[in-house]
Amino acid sequence: MTDDKTKHDFRDRDRVAGDEEYEVGYLASKFELTIPEVRELIRKHGNDRDTLEREAKALGNRSR
Repeated sequence: MTDDKTKHDFRDRDRVAGDEEYEVGYLASKFELTIPEVRELIRKHGNDRDTLEREAKALGNRSR
């Protein structure tokens, strides 16, 4: 069975919901950061997923 392309979801996968604990936790574990570090990244850079992942990767590399 194939996906029904006529059904659309209201969520925007290009954005990180900073108020959703599971999304913040996912980024924290993916880049080995703390929850406060991820929240600070969201505060500084907004909620664009590509930007946050780029900045999280850079921050994770500096922490090591």
